[in-house]
Amino acid sequence: MQLFSKAKWGAGFAALVLALSAQASTPALVDRGPAPEFTGIETWLNSPPLTMKDLRGKVVLVDFWTYSCINCLRTLPHVTKWHEKYKDQGLVVVGVHTPEFAFERSTNNVKTAARRFGVGYPIAQDNQYATWNAYRNQYWPASYLIDRNGRIMHQHFGEGGYEEMEAAIRTLLARPGDKAGG
Repeated sequence: MQLFSKAKWGAGFAALVLALSAQASTPALVDRGPAPEFTGIETWLNSPPLTMKDLRGKVVLVDFWTYSCINCLRTLPHVTKWHEKYKDQGLVVVGVHTPEFAFERSTNNVKTAARRFGVGYPIAQDNQYATWNAYRNQYWPASYLIDRNGRIMHQHFGEGGYEEMEAAIRTLLARPGDKAGG
């Protein structure tokens, strides 16, 4: 006696795969505490100086990078795409350029790299590692996704995880929050 027909088994298997893939793309949003303030920033590019307090009510992606890191360069097209796609929906991307080498401290070099790689979102030049240390960051690249209430809700280190990060961005943009900025 056959318990399941091939058609029923196939449909059940397809539903299971769909459910598991939906679960895999659902981001793990965990409140990791308040986002630290941008600190020790000597130069802002593509923007006047920003503060986390001023960004309250927005979803913020803080992306630590440096222009001579190949892993960082591979993530930039994704970060740039998210900036373009979601900026009108409440996402603010802030690239925190923290140099690994002395020559990366030059503002002119960072400006040239930003133009070359099409980085049009705000860049905070963190030459003294003050914001890096405030986040207790240890990696290039590293991304911290902050909700409208100023809480770190998702983080990713290194390359990859692009679908999960974009899903987390969409989830946070869809959530109500402290949109009034208070």
